[in-house]
Amino acid sequence: MGIIKLRAVWYALSGLLFTGSFFSLAVYGLNFGIDFTGGSLLALRFEERPATLEIERMLQPYDTGKVIIQPVGDTDVNIRSKSLNEETHQNIISAFQDQYPNVTELRFDSIGPSVGAELRSKSLWALAISFGLILVYIAYAYRKVSVPVQNWKYGVITLITALHDVVIPLGVFSLLGKFAVVEVGTPFVVAVLTVLGYSINDTIVVFDRIRENLHRLSGRFEEIVGASLTQTYVRSLNTSLTTLFAIVAVYLFGGESLRNFALTFIIGVIAGTYSSIFISSPLLVTWQKLSSRNGK
Repeated sequence: MGIIKLRAVWYALSGLLFTGSFFSLAVYGLNFGIDFTGGSLLALRFEERPATLEIERMLQPYDTGKVIIQPVGDTDVNIRSKSLNEETHQNIISAFQDQYPNVTELRFDSIGPSVGAELRSKSLWALAISFGLILVYIAYAYRKVSVPVQNWKYGVITLITALHDVVIPLGVFSLLGKFAVVEVGTPFVVAVLTVLGYSINDTIVVFDRIRENLHRLSGRFEEIVGASLTQTYVRSLNTSLTTLFAIVAVYLFGGESLRNFALTFIIGVIAGTYSSIFISSPLLVTWQKLSSRNGK
């Protein structure tokens, strides 16, 4: 099949996307929201946004600690500070309304630093446990498939493609955090875990067909993998398109709180569909060829 024959092209494209995403994460990191850092975030919208120094001056009478002011678009501003109580929050809003009667409060969140650190730690554990359980499941599901590719290699390749599908959204949000002030919070982690499950499911569908065809068809391993892809890729594309239609609607009409979740899911579904068709199965063929060449 053409997909298998052109695997070097798919590897190069994925390598470029993965390397770019990893480089972005290394250079810019992620713009963590107060879910993970703790503190307060106040988002305001003005008809005509005041200068940053003016906003800082208005906050001086209140015990806000170090303040980070981030302009958003032409009219909005995000104000980050230490964790504020409700009384201080209301006093600040009243001060802005007195000075700017048409100001609108878009959002106010406040989380203690210890809670933020705990959420960050639990999110990392959730990702690590998910990867571990995926490896165990794949090893068990393909325990009877050992020719011509050993069963544990299915698990390794599944983890590689899952890592591919997680790192790419992380890289995109690293760039968005740097240049568009997009924050990463708990909804982002939920979306990443959802993408992880979706990606694994897509890969398993293809691997299951390969497993079945190894028992039913004769021929070279590369041909059997190509035939399996031919039988499954339309199903993968249709499922992904259906999912994308729904999640794009969430992105467009679901409100601000769901937008980052939906965007993460959109990027992850596209990456997962691509990797399940163009990366996972070609990797099986490449690994089998290398093993045969080395006599392993």
